Amino acid sequence: MGDLEISDTTVEGPRGPVPIREYLPVAPDPAAKPLLWVHGGAFVSGGLDQPESHETALRIAGTGRRVRTVDYALVPRFRVWGPPKLRPSGNRYPAPLNDVLAAATDLMRREPRIVLGGASAGACLAASVALRLRDRDAQPPAGLILAYATLHAELPALPDAVRVRVRGRHRLYTFSPHVIRRMNLNYTGSPGLLRDPEVFPGGGKLTGLPPVLLLDAAHDTLGASSTAFAGELAEAGVAAEHIVVPASRHGFLNRPRSRAFREGTGTMIDWLGQQ
Repeated sequence: MGDLEISDTTVEGPRGPVPIREYLPVAPDPAAKPLLWVHGGAFVSGGLDQPESHETALRIAGTGRRVRTVDYALVPRFRVWGPPKLRPSGNRYPAPLNDVLAAATDLMRREPRIVLGGASAGACLAASVALRLRDRDAQPPAGLILAYATLHAELPALPDAVRVRVRGRHRLYTFSPHVIRRMNLNYTGSPGLLRDPEVFPGGGKLTGLPPVLLLDAAHDTLGASSTAFAGELAEAGVAAEHIVVPASRHGFLNRPRSRAFREGTGTMIDWLGQQ
């Protein structure tokens, strides 16, 4: 990239080196706080080359803001139907969360005020890291971006506005409560952890979080999680902005040539400029 320096390196995590990618503007905006951005993929897929990670980082770093992405531990793929089969794996919770936390704390040693953000499962990890930093009495992040996020162990009931947007043919591209529960069980490896507020931020204690941008896809049942979380943030006295990208589906940040990608990243850039 002509105006960006991009490099792959590692930070030290609890289980060893964690791969990260740095996007450093050649002419950085001195007022722009760095962004740690976390890809999604149902906790089982994705990486530094995933468009949701790489293309989103390129777009935001192109405005003069330092961006770091992280290649956190991925859990084994899961069966959607039939009895759950949880293969033994050391990559389940808290391994992915600890990897993102290591990337965040390392960045904060150099840049004390950062913004955390992520998409889908990555949004869950970003929000959980923000809560961990709060509970450690560490320097809190300056902001939190949660794109088409899964934030609750169980998918909340669909609000009327979300139900209207996902009806008809749009429902073919959405997630059922069964799939979300199976995904989250696969992440934790234990039904008991589904009820642990330290694992899924939805329904937990949210006071002390920084300002939050909730960015939703229009035709996505996960909008129920963002909508519920927005209400929980309001009850906790946390400033939050909830924006729905029109005519978009879950994962639109994985489609960098789409209008939804341009509108979504544009909204993120505008919001970041206000933090």
